[in-house]
Amino acid sequence: MNEFSWKDVTNALSLANLILGLFSIFCSFCKRSHCASWMLLISFLLDMAVGAITRHLSLCSKSGVELNDFAIFTTFGLASALLLGVDGPLSGFLAVIYVLAATFRLCFYSTDAQLTYRGLPCRYASCVLASTSLLTKGNTFILSCMASLMILFMMDQSYYPHDEILESENWKKVVYLGGAIMLLLSPFSLTAFYCLLWSLSYIFFPDALWGKAVRLRLQC
Repeated sequence: MNEFSWKDVTNALSLANLILGLFSIFCSFCKRSHCASWMLLISFLLDMAVGAITRHLSLCSKSGVELNDFAIFTTFGLASALLLGVDGPLSGFLAVIYVLAATFRLCFYSTDAQLTYRGLPCRYASCVLASTSLLTKGNTFILSCMASLMILFMMDQSYYPHDEILESENWKKVVYLGGAIMLLLSPFSLTAFYCLLWSLSYIFFPDALWGKAVRLRLQC
């Protein structure tokens, strides 16, 4: 496939990510948090695929970047915030703060260091919330606590390594493949637990687990 065709593929995946986010928002309004969370987990994997194709083929277009950023904001910002169950002033306020934190995170997405992110990527924060929602059956107190923690991680502007799961060591590819298979075949609770461990390992052990390839490239 030529460059133009691959750009179409990445744009289609970004559009699919956006559509999943919109359906997740619709499901949240309909009080079907399990469906909303499930769509966010699928978007979590789609976003990684978009990033992998873009980096591997060095694709860069203004329209593609804008579409992907809008998809990230809609899915990992708005849709994720609505998992909190906006049914009161406190939960509504926290949801607004979460959306603002995701917006702030996106503004600092591009850094001078090409091998790192500044602030926790929104997709990992969203994955934590979606997994927690599935495991706790939408417990608003636990979700609020997790959302507050994710807000801090997104806004603290610490550096996180590019995970590059589809372009790095084989065990990382196995982690991604395992998540994709479990999303299709496994029960909600087992898949949610898997994705939660995956995201938390990146959040709390970014360099020890996910930064190995980065260190090797820097040494070269």
